[in-house]
Amino acid sequence: MSENKAGAPAPSLFPEVQAEKLFRSLIDAVGDYAIFMLDTSGRVATWNTGAQRIKGYAPDEIMGQHFSRFYPQAAIDRRWPEHELEVARRVGRFEDEGWRVRKDGTTFWANVIITALRDEHGVLQGYGKITRDLTDRRRYEESLRESEERFRLLVESVKDYAIFMLGPDGRVLSWNAGAERIKGYAPAEIIGRHFSTFYPPEMVAIDWPEHELRVARAEGRYEEEAWRLRKDGTRFWANVVITAVHDRTGALQGYAKITRDLTQRKQIEALEDAGRKMDEFIAMLAHELRNPLAPIRNAVQVMRMFRLGDAKLEWCRDVIDRQVDHMGRLVDDLLDVNRITSGKILVVKTRIELSTVIDRALESSMPLVNEHQHRLEIDMPDEPVRLEADLTRLSQVFLNLVNNAAKYTPNGGVIRLTAKVENGEAVVRVRDNGLGIAPELLPKIFDLFVQGSRSLDRAAGGLGIGLSLVREIVRLHGGTISAVSAGAGQGSEFTVRLPLARVDPAEASKPSSGMRTTGAQRRILVVDDNRDAATSMALLLGAFGHEVHTVHDGASAIEQARTLRPDVVLLDIGLPGMDGYDVAARLRELDGLRDTVLIGITGYGQEDDRRRSRDAGFDHHLVKPVEIGILNDLLSTVVGRAA
Repeated sequence: MSENKAGAPAPSLFPEVQAEKLFRSLIDAVGDYAIFMLDTSGRVATWNTGAQRIKGYAPDEIMGQHFSRFYPQAAIDRRWPEHELEVARRVGRFEDEGWRVRKDGTTFWANVIITALRDEHGVLQGYGKITRDLTDRRRYEESLRESEERFRLLVESVKDYAIFMLGPDGRVLSWNAGAERIKGYAPAEIIGRHFSTFYPPEMVAIDWPEHELRVARAEGRYEEEAWRLRKDGTRFWANVVITAVHDRTGALQGYAKITRDLTQRKQIEALEDAGRKMDEFIAMLAHELRNPLAPIRNAVQVMRMFRLGDAKLEWCRDVIDRQVDHMGRLVDDLLDVNRITSGKILVVKTRIELSTVIDRALESSMPLVNEHQHRLEIDMPDEPVRLEADLTRLSQVFLNLVNNAAKYTPNGGVIRLTAKVENGEAVVRVRDNGLGIAPELLPKIFDLFVQGSRSLDRAAGGLGIGLSLVREIVRLHGGTISAVSAGAGQGSEFTVRLPLARVDPAEASKPSSGMRTTGAQRRILVVDDNRDAATSMALLLGAFGHEVHTVHDGASAIEQARTLRPDVVLLDIGLPGMDGYDVAARLRELDGLRDTVLIGITGYGQEDDRRRSRDAGFDHHLVKPVEIGILNDLLSTVVGRAA
C-alpha cells in the first residue's frame, strides 16, 4: 500500500467489494487462458470464458466434475492428475506441458500451472489452475522435427555416418551407405533384425539396448559413446545418437539412429570410460553380493539364539559369521572404490573424543589381531582429546591401519598405537615390526589398488583400497597421513595428524532425547522376493517375540498390509514388477498405515539410493546384510498398536 507525504496510507482506488468484483470480471473475460479453481479434491469450482473456449465445456457442464476429465486415459491410468495436485500441495506450485482433451474428444497441447491456495493459517483451500493452448506451437515443432528426420533419412550417400531407422520394437527399418561401411552389413542382412546385434555381449546381458530406447522414449533423445560390434565381431568406439520419432498425436513411430566411428579418438578417453563403467559394475556387484549375505547373517543370528549343543556346530556357526563379516567388508571396499574415484566420500562431523574413535576401531580389529597372536600396545593421553569428526569414517581410518599392521606382520608380532597432542594437532601413530615397505613402493603406498608383498596365496588378502580410502578420509577431516619404513622386513609406521576441535567451554554434552520402548512385541510384515531372506528374517524376528508375516511381491504386500495394519514393514526395494519404491508410495496412500514405519532393505547403499528411499516415503534405509543390533534399535522406537 502506498503512503502520502504525512506517512498515512494512500486511499484505495476502488472500494474493496468493488475491486473484488472488477477482478473477478477481469478473470471471467479472459479468452486466451483457461483460468479456474479446483477444490481440495480436484473438482472444478469456477470456470471462465477462456476455459469454455479452450476446453469446450459450458460452466453448468463441468462445475463439480473432477479435473481429470481433461486428461488422456493413459495419464489417468498412471494417476498423473493426482500427482500434479500432490506436487502443488507439497511445494506450492506445479507446471507441466502435455496433451489434454477437449469436450469433443480432440487433444490439444497445453501449458498447465497449478497453484496451491491456502488461508492465513496455511490451511489448504483449493487450487488455482491456468491452462494455455500451445497446440500450434507444438505442431510446428513436431513438423520441424519430422522434417529434420526426413532430411537425415535422405542422406543415403553419406559414408562417414551410419544413419538408419528403428521401429518402436528396436528392429532395423532402413540402412544407409555409411551404416554398411561402418558396421559391415548389407541392407538385406540387417533390415528386420534387432539393433542389439551391434552391442557387445556384456551390454546385451544388462539389457543396455532397451535402456537406451527407454531413455530416448522418455526424454526424446539418447546419446552416448561406447563400444559397438561390426559384422566380423571386431569392436569400434561409437558415438551414438538415438532420437524418438513421434507423429502429431504424440504416438511413437520409431527411432532415428546416427552412429559415428570414433575409434581413433578413443585412446585418450579410454581410461575415463573404463572408470565410469567400473562404477556401474561395482554398484551392481555390491548389490548382488549383499543379497545372499542377508539370509546367511539372519540364519547365523538364529543359530546363535538357540544353543546348538555341539562344539563342532558352534565352530561352524562362528566361521560363517566371521566370513560374512569379511565379505561385508569387501563389499564396502568395492563401494569405496567408487567413492574415491568419483570424489563422493562424505563426512558428517560432530564433536567427539579421540579415545572414542580409537575404541571403536580396536573393537573391530581385535579379532584379527588375536587371530595372528600379536601383542597390541596402546598409549593414549590422560586428558581428553576432542575432535570435530565423523566417528564412523574416522574409526575406519584406524581400523584399516591396525588391520594392515596385523595382516603384514608375521604371527606373534608387536603393534603399537600411540596418541598425543603435538603443536595443536592430534597425532596418532601405528607402528609394527612386520614386513615393512620396499623403498620403491613407499612413494605410492596411498595410491588406489597398490599393495605390498603380493604372494600367490594372498595370505594378507584385501583389494588394495584401504590406504587410499584412509588418505581421503583424513584429508576430508583437514588432516594428513604419512608412512615411513626402513625397508623390507623392517616394519612400518603410519602417522595421522588431525586438527583439534575449537575450544568451547560453554558447550555441554546433551542427553539423548526420545522415549525408547524395549522388549515390546511388534506386528511386522516382511516383504522380500528372496524366500530364504524373508524366512530367515521372520525366524530371527520371531525369536525376539515379534508377530511376523511374510509375502514375496508388491501386490501381496499391499493387500496384506491393508488387512494386517502392521507396525513395521521391512520392504525389499528390489522386488520384481512393482518395486519397493512403488509399494512404499502405495502403502502411504492407504488409510490406517500413515503411522506404519517403512524400513527399506536393499543391496544399494549410496547417498542417491538413500535419497530416493526418503522421497518414496521410507522412514529408514538399511543395507544388506542388516545388522540385527541396528534393526532392534529401530524396532525399539516403534509404538506398537493396541491389541
